[in-house]
Amino acid sequence: MYIHLGGDYVVEEDEIIGIFDLENTTVSKKTREFLNLSEKKHQVINVSYELPKTFVLTSKNNETKVYISQISPTTLNKRKGKEKNNF
Repeated sequence: MYIHLGGDYVVEEDEIIGIFDLENTTVSKKTREFLNLSEKKHQVINVSYELPKTFVLTSKNNETKVYISQISPTTLNKRKGKEKNNF
């Protein structure tokens, strides 16, 4: 199944490692360091120029990508399926 992340971006549900709320998770220094390192490695993809709310960590064929989305983590999680609530 594919999950729409915003804009023209979709990812396969099986590729998603985690869906994270930017406001809550970037309080941590480790998360900020991870996002900065990912940006330097050109692994970050902004799906929209609107105010970001979420980052979605994915992996496919040992390639990690971080999608920055304007869609709330709750909405993205609902798109994954109502029985899955892990964000």
